[in-house]
Amino acid sequence: MMPSDTREPAFSVVVPTLGRRREVIRLLESLAGQTVQNLEVILVDQNDEDELAPLLASQSWPFPVSHLRKPKQRGASRARNVGWRKARGSIVVFADDDCWYGPQVFEKCQRIFDTTQADLVTGRAADASGRSINGRFEPAPLWVDRHNVWTTSIEWMIFFRRIVLEAVGGFDEFIGIGASTPWQSGEGQDIVLRALAGGHRCFFEPSLYGFHAELPIAASDPGIRTKARAYGRGMGFVLRKHGYGRGALAHWIIRPFGGAVVSTLTGRLSLAAYYLNVVLGRWEGWRQSPIEQARIGKFRQQTLVR
Repeated sequence: MMPSDTREPAFSVVVPTLGRRREVIRLLESLAGQTVQNLEVILVDQNDEDELAPLLASQSWPFPVSHLRKPKQRGASRARNVGWRKARGSIVVFADDDCWYGPQVFEKCQRIFDTTQADLVTGRAADASGRSINGRFEPAPLWVDRHNVWTTSIEWMIFFRRIVLEAVGGFDEFIGIGASTPWQSGEGQDIVLRALAGGHRCFFEPSLYGFHAELPIAASDPGIRTKARAYGRGMGFVLRKHGYGRGALAHWIIRPFGGAVVSTLTGRLSLAAYYLNVVLGRWEGWRQSPIEQARIGKFRQQTLVR
């Protein structure tokens, strides 16, 4: 059951989903526990089978849930663009279907927007203890810029004023998990960089965090190593797309390369293989030539689905 509510929600939560059921319900339950309840959920369902409908109907939610079926589409960025264009809230966040939020996240986020007058607010990924996971994050609050965007943003903890999404045109559908290209990450940093280039202001607050499973890199299997390389390609491509030079590339390659060396010397070969795939992926993504990027850019304009 979904409540009837004609008020404009303060928050729209857009959820791209594929292949998950129990995790989606966990996310919705965490949203139902928020101290701010003026929100809506837009679930963009890319599953071939309509398995989520009975689950959604099995519980009553304190907010409207729009279930948009897109079984022939793939790509998280594509789903996000479908979702935000249906959103009514003045603030939009793009939740992973396997993340969840503590009860005061949205209330705290609203306070940060009010205090800073930022156009975007970002937080970090954490485990149940509040420890940062799945990336490095800055330790103190700060304004986001080209230099720190890589340590201040992760897709499902970026809150946008809707006007920012309208101004930048949403996510680049050729970047991110499930995209039809090798660049399977970096779409969050890409959209923040485009917003910054357009004059919008973004504020990072490390006390604002949500929860997610931690990527098991220490005992990585071939699947995790493949993902590391694909994610690395995405980051490298976004670095090149936004005009970062060889110095920036070297910065982001040296650290995982050092991790590979240390891991090898200490006998942690699975971890060393993970780091080497990160290095290779970042190099492969960045080395795309300007000519190739221009060709892809032209193809984007011809094929982008609105």
